[in-house]
Order: sequence, then C-alpha cells, then structure tokens
Amino acid sequence: GAEWDDLLDRDKDNILIDSLNNLVDGEFLKFIVEGGEYFKDNFWSKNEKLLKLIEKLSIDDLEKLRYGGHDPAKIYAAYHKAVSTKNKPTVILAQTIKGYGLGESGEGRNITHQQKKLNESELLDFRTHFNIPLSDEECIKAPFYKPHSSSEEIKYLLHRRKELGGFIPNRRSSCEPLNTPKLDLFQELIDGSDDRKLSTTMAFVRLLTILCDDKNIGKNIVPIIPDEARTFGIDPLFRKIGIYSHSGQKYDPVDSDQFLYYKESIDGQILEEGISEAGSLSSFIAAGGSYSTNGINMIPFFIFYSMFGFQRVGDLIWAAADMRTKGFLIGGTAGKTTLAGEGLQHQDGHSHLMASTIPNLKAYDPAYSYEIAIIIQYGLKDMYKWQNNVFYYITLENENYVQPKLPDYNIQGDIIKGMYCLSENSSSKQIKVQLLASGPMVNEIIKASKLLNDDWNISASTWSVTSYSELHKEAEDVYRWNNLHPENTNKKSHLDKKLLKRNGPVIAVSDYVKLVAEQISPYIKCPFVALGTDGFGRSDTREALRDFFEVNQYYIVLSTINLLVKESILRKEILKKAIVKYKINTKKSNPNTV
Repeated sequence: GAEWDDLLDRDKDNILIDSLNNLVDGEFLKFIVEGGEYFKDNFWSKNEKLLKLIEKLSIDDLEKLRYGGHDPAKIYAAYHKAVSTKNKPTVILAQTIKGYGLGESGEGRNITHQQKKLNESELLDFRTHFNIPLSDEECIKAPFYKPHSSSEEIKYLLHRRKELGGFIPNRRSSCEPLNTPKLDLFQELIDGSDDRKLSTTMAFVRLLTILCDDKNIGKNIVPIIPDEARTFGIDPLFRKIGIYSHSGQKYDPVDSDQFLYYKESIDGQILEEGISEAGSLSSFIAAGGSYSTNGINMIPFFIFYSMFGFQRVGDLIWAAADMRTKGFLIGGTAGKTTLAGEGLQHQDGHSHLMASTIPNLKAYDPAYSYEIAIIIQYGLKDMYKWQNNVFYYITLENENYVQPKLPDYNIQGDIIKGMYCLSENSSSKQIKVQLLASGPMVNEIIKASKLLNDDWNISASTWSVTSYSELHKEAEDVYRWNNLHPENTNKKSHLDKKLLKRNGPVIAVSDYVKLVAEQISPYIKCPFVALGTDGFGRSDTREALRDFFEVNQYYIVLSTINLLVKESILRKEILKKAIVKYKINTKKSNPNTV
C-alpha cells in the first residue's frame, strides 16, 4: 500500500524487499492479528537496518501499513499499467488479508469465513475504519448503506456503467422467436429405414444434416464436437458447412484426397474443439446463451461420448442450467452395453441419473429414429418458439437395427411425455404383464414378449419409455397437486392413465443403472421391478454384456416369471424350468460387485 512507499524509497540496500519476500502468508496474518508491538518485535527488530527505517513510526503507524490489494490507488495504478501494456499478457498479483476491516472480530483470523455477526463495538469500528457516514445510533442497526444519488461515488458508478453498456447483471430473457420447422421436414426419419439396419446415432446425423439445410434456422445451428466427429459419423457435414477457424485452412489435411476431407474455413459452422469437453461445454454455453447476451437465437448441438459428458463436466452442465442455456446435449455411443469392446472408460450407465438432478434439463433415451425426430422438433419449439428456459439431453447408440415407421401420429404427445404403447396384451385368457424399456432395450423386451407368449403362455404389452425422468417429474407434480388440493378430484399422471393394474405386473428396463427406471416406482400401482446395468463396464460383445448385466431377453423373462411367482400368480417350479430352459448361470457373480 501507499504507506510503504517512503520505507521502500529509503531502503537503498533492498533489505526490506528481501525480508518481505522471505515471509510466508501465515506470518503476515500473525502480524495483522497480534498488532503493532508484535509486528515490530518479530519483523522490524530482527535487523538493525530495518529498525532504523521505522524509527520515526509509532506502533499505530505500523498497524496502518496496508497491503497493496487494499489500497485503491495502488490497484488503480497496477490496472492502468496493465491495460497500457501491449502485445503481451499481463497479470496483477494483489496481496490481501481475509476479513479486511473486521478488526478484532475477524481480520486475518482463521474464523473469518464463519463470522456471521458483529457486536456493537465491532460495527462501530468497521464504520469508522471505512469512513461510512452513519451515526452511532444508525450504525448499531446495521442498515444497508447507499450513498446519496448526487454523491461523487454514485455519479462515478453511473457514468462508468453507461460507458460500459449498462447495468450488470443484466440479461434478456428472450429474443425474437424462431420459425421452427414442422415435423414433416424429418419425414425420412418418420418413415423408418425400410429393411436397412441403422443406429440412432446415424439417424440423428441425418436429422442434423436436414436441419443445417433448412432455410429458416439452418444458419442458427451450431454443431459442437470434441474430437469425435468421425466416430459419430458427422464427417459428411465437414464439406457441407465446414469447421470454423478464425484464420481459415492453414494446412493441407491428411485426408485432403477424400471427398469428406477436414475442411476448415473462417465461415465454417462446426466447432471442432479437440479433446476438450470443458472447452466444448463452454462453447455450448456461449451459443446457448446467445439469445440473452446477443439477442440472437443460436441452436447448439454438443455431440459427445455420453460417458464423457456428465462424468467429466457435470459442473459446467449445472452452470449451463443456472444460466438458462438453450440447446441440445447429445450423448453419443450411450448406454452400458451398446458400445461393444471399449470397456469401462466409455460405457455410460449413469448419465441419465445425473441428468435427472438438473431441474430445467429434459432427458430422453429414444429407441427409434421417429422418436428422435419428434423429440428434437418439439424441443426446437419448446426453446426457440415458445422460449421456455429449458434444454435437452438425448442419448444415442451405435447399435444397428431396422428403424420402424411411426405407427401412429397420435402418439406424438405420449413420446414427449415419456412413454407410449408399442403393443397391447389384448388376450383376456392369458396371464398379463407389462414390459417397459428405453433406448435399445426396447428390442430386448420385444424379443422377451415373444418368449413369454410362446414358451409360457404369458401375454406382454410392450412400452417404449423415451424418458423415465420426464415420467417421474410429471407424476411427482401430480402427486404434489393432489396432496395440496384434497377438496378437488384427484388428477391422474401419464403413468396412472397408461399402466393399469388389470394389465399385470410391470418390468422396467434400461441400459443404465436400475435407479434410472426405479424413478417411476413410487407412482406405479402394479407390482414392479427394475432391471439395469449396475456395475463397471467391460469389453465384450453386446450379447455377452447384456448377459453379464442380466438385462437381455432371457433375464427379462426370468424377472417377469419371478415377479409373477412373488404375486402367487405362478408356481415356483416355473421359475426353475425357465432357469434351465434359458441356461441361466446361477453361479455367476453379481455384476454390481465385481
């Protein structure tokens, strides 16, 4: 601080500088807490030259030797020098004392961060230390103090804010709505893949390509990729819209002889961030918050290995939620069993559980291309037409299978709510069960329903659950409303309306930990069991992984029969027969404990 200037000027041999440089932070704090006498005895008196420097200073003067971080003039001078420095980076190191100005109640003390109140004497000392124009009576009431509007301080602050573009924090909550596309823009996804086998990842890439071509919002799309573009099959977009580089293409890429070469340009649209989920998420936040900061609706699609999203940068996803970021988080190669051969590092069994903790994030695990089209088309309306402060997480897999055609346009609403019926257990003569699944596990329950019917004369209805978390949120909201309005007729949740007790027990499956499906268990009025992929990932084929995690068609049948046995609908002997028939290894380890 400025009080040291005269001492430093008279320190011709740099004794003071050297002595200060040899102090550690703990010693500085001790000098502050113990006062001027202690400071003199334990610092200045250790060297005759130092002691001579302060021979004209009183103990009170020693106590007033501030550190530079508390001297506005020094901070201003440092900042002025920093902004005047050209062509090189500059950093300001400001030394401060925690609890500055709190005096005996906390200045420089370890208790500072726990200090919640000041007594009357401490309040008065604080007032005096900072020259706050309050009387003793006013000060003891501890009011918020604001200088008069005509004071120099307020005039200065208002002038600077005007120069800097207005008050902060200041955010626009909306901007001009976008003309979002109708569902028929994605007709090829609605119509399925005929007999071609296609992953949901490739279906999404096709949808993204269509969106980038759209005359209304194509220019607003911001694909963001952390080093995995070719893994996700996004390389067709390289040539179409290019990869953004502020300096353009500076080199001849190794794939320049290919049609889909690595094309960089100053007007490129893709943000290819390298191996940096944190950098990509920061770009996602910047683009997704552009409606507020710039008054421009941008539509970011951040495509990443789902395991590397919430697992690595979950805190930034929470920050995105807190800042009301809009856009789509796309968890590619998702699930515990669909990404065969890559093992623990890549296999995601819990991102949907983590996503469920974020209030304004809508998380979906679609099974089919038409579900993806309906969810994204609805999401575009939700965020950019109706301007709701939400964003979306959608998981995609790389398992190839035939993508069916949308069976009925009337199920669009159910897809958004989180669940719709694929097939009903219409037979009145058979035992009935209800099989639920999300993502690629839908194919397993379809196969399991056939086994149940053919081998055990059990009729299963099948349901595609596009979002366990959306089902849970809506059911919880209905439950709360009914609790608070006992005088009204109870409302019914989507689960209540669809899963009827007369249709039998419910078996819910996902490619994630059991807790993902178990979110809905409090709101199911039927006997219920959840299957999931608890445990570490491992490298193997999909078939072996689903057997290991006990989520394949045979374990679904086994769990169904077991639930029926518990409900006294079937005899226990049936369960034993099923174990033998499907060659279930009863001695294998629990996948959640190995």
